[in-house]
Amino acid sequence: MSAEQRLAALGVELPPPFRDEANRVRALRSGNHIYMSGHGPLGPGNIPLVSGKLGRELDIEQGYATARLTGLCCLSTLRTYLGTLDPVVRVVRVVGFINCAPGFNTPSEVLHGFSDLMVEVFGEAGRHTRSAIGVAELYADIPIEVEALFEVAP
Repeated sequence: MSAEQRLAALGVELPPPFRDEANRVRALRSGNHIYMSGHGPLGPGNIPLVSGKLGRELDIEQGYATARLTGLCCLSTLRTYLGTLDPVVRVVRVVGFINCAPGFNTPSEVLHGFSDLMVEVFGEAGRHTRSAIGVAELYADIPIEVEALFEVAP
């Protein structure tokens, strides 16, 4: 089953993609890799769809859901860039920055929402290396920002 077929089987509709700004891009291809800029749970106009710190306004379950939403935003950008998700050969690397209140020390539990989505959409090729890093602040108080690296077919 292709990535697009899996996404359809999940009944998931991707959010509208972000538009690139003048001095940066959301996705950049180099060889067989697509480097994704930081993505968060942002809607049109970079308006936060979710805000707050893990361990204060949000619990792990809410963070997991927000990480999944962030994954959908990332996939939307990827699909816009490639035209379809089917050329993805592998999710290679994910780095998640989790907006944490003091004492919140399980950011990896939050990032599982992103990682689980990648496996649902890409199957075994969705398994990736990753780092989950707790940070003190993120843009507009979003709970998570994720950078990703995808390998694609030539």
